[in-house]
Amino acid sequence: MDAAFWDDKRPAGVPNDIDLNQYSSIIDVFERSCSKYAERPAFTCMGTTITYGELEKQAGAFASYLQNHTDLQPGDRIAIQMPNVLQFPVAVFGAIRAGLVVVNTNPLYTAREMRHQFTDSGAKALVYMNVFGHLVEQVLPDTEIKHLFEARMGDMLPTLKGTLTNLAVKHLRKMVPEYNLPGAVSFKAALARSKGNSPRQVGKTMDDIAVLQYTGGTTGPSKGAMLTHRNLVANMLQVYANMQQLDKNGQKIMSDAGEIVIAPLPLYHIFAFTVNLMCIMVAGHHNVLITNPRDITGFVRELKKWKFSSMVGLNTLFVALMDHPEFDQIDFSNLKGTTSGGTALVKATADRWEKKTGKSIGEGYGLTECSPVVCSSPSDGLQRLGYVGLPVPGTAVKTIDDDGNETAIGERGELCVKGPQVMLGYWQRPDATAEAIDEGGWLKTGDIAVIEEDGFVCIVDRKKDLVIVSGFNVYPNEIEDVVSAHPKVANAAVIGVPDERSGEAVKLFVVPNSPDLTIEELKAYCKENFTGYKVPRHYELRDFLPMTPVGKILRRELRDQ
Repeated sequence: MDAAFWDDKRPAGVPNDIDLNQYSSIIDVFERSCSKYAERPAFTCMGTTITYGELEKQAGAFASYLQNHTDLQPGDRIAIQMPNVLQFPVAVFGAIRAGLVVVNTNPLYTAREMRHQFTDSGAKALVYMNVFGHLVEQVLPDTEIKHLFEARMGDMLPTLKGTLTNLAVKHLRKMVPEYNLPGAVSFKAALARSKGNSPRQVGKTMDDIAVLQYTGGTTGPSKGAMLTHRNLVANMLQVYANMQQLDKNGQKIMSDAGEIVIAPLPLYHIFAFTVNLMCIMVAGHHNVLITNPRDITGFVRELKKWKFSSMVGLNTLFVALMDHPEFDQIDFSNLKGTTSGGTALVKATADRWEKKTGKSIGEGYGLTECSPVVCSSPSDGLQRLGYVGLPVPGTAVKTIDDDGNETAIGERGELCVKGPQVMLGYWQRPDATAEAIDEGGWLKTGDIAVIEEDGFVCIVDRKKDLVIVSGFNVYPNEIEDVVSAHPKVANAAVIGVPDERSGEAVKLFVVPNSPDLTIEELKAYCKENFTGYKVPRHYELRDFLPMTPVGKILRRELRDQ
């Protein structure tokens, strides 16, 4: 379907296209926004706020340190592994201003997962939180990483508060296991050493890679999606274009006066990376970072401090918030939009949220390979439950059958996407790139969708065997490969099963090759090898698994059973 199909279907105020000539790179976006909104608050975390002007200075200091005190060159990869803290945007924009490629790394990764990402990307530097130092020590000898920057939780808080926070994290909460990384440079010390310095300009173009964003593979290890400056700037402008929607009185729903946006999704995740780090910046809005959204009591306490305008979350998060006894004490009077992504929104959750807050939840759809936003629901009551909205401006989508022929309006087919946000390809994997993106530039998503006459898109099934747990992708092959390496396992299979809180949960089937294999043993093994959301919740020992004549496990048959 040509992008023009949606030209008369978007709500008032939303343009049909974007102007990519506005900016020359992400660096350009950052520097212009920081200059324009210098006095406005940019990020708040743990009670401390930095303005756009302060963010520019801090990121400039880190970029300057990278340029003058390391041998890193433009194009080298730097991994960043931190939760939502003020250091994150400083590290990201500092690295990009120095010409480096950011490799976003999940701070909950196990040593095995970190090792793969660091070695595959060829990262030469790493910014990490000290609570992960013991894992860094384990994987470092297997990587090309030469430069370590160690952040601590309280480093960007006022001196006394920061010192107390760091002591509490280490000694009261016991969150910092022992490790030895003598070559690490304190992130705080690096900023102090280059304070007041401006980085040298680097000649980055829109075609240069800005970020390697790793996505799980349905077969084999996870792959790095090469996201260029153009991809990310385009998606930022596409989301910003949707924010221009007018209400029934012809007024902009999201004003230009600096709205307050709650950011509970992790910044290393591509959605928060594009929306909270970039799109909110070009709008001059204020991000309130939630460091640990699993601490619902702490999250509610933070929400009670703000008259916030917008929040993005997952079905799981909305349910947990509404179940908290103090939820009714939160001020929703300025709430203008709530967006759900990553996993299907349950109708009961949406109805309950609207009843409690007076605002409905809109769903969206995206994937790492699209930087990530493809579709988004309009706000102001124009959302439609069960639909992911309309393609963002400048984006074409279509559905195809198994032979690659475009299917008609209202018919199911594999969703394909074409637009400036579609990745350059997979890092060092030309075959996988050719398989995903055809000669016409259409990315095959692997999701089955229906496009309605009025332009709304509905995701109805997944062609891949992907399991989505609280918005995070879990790929069965990865779990099966690691579990099959257990000495007492003959065979393993993974499927997703419905779960009330997380949308789906991982179920693991195992055929033992030793009679003394226990489920407790499997649970301990999985916890050691997988980050939390990948750990199976359900286990079943079997004598055999259903297979095709050539030995391929029939996951669909397991699901049907």
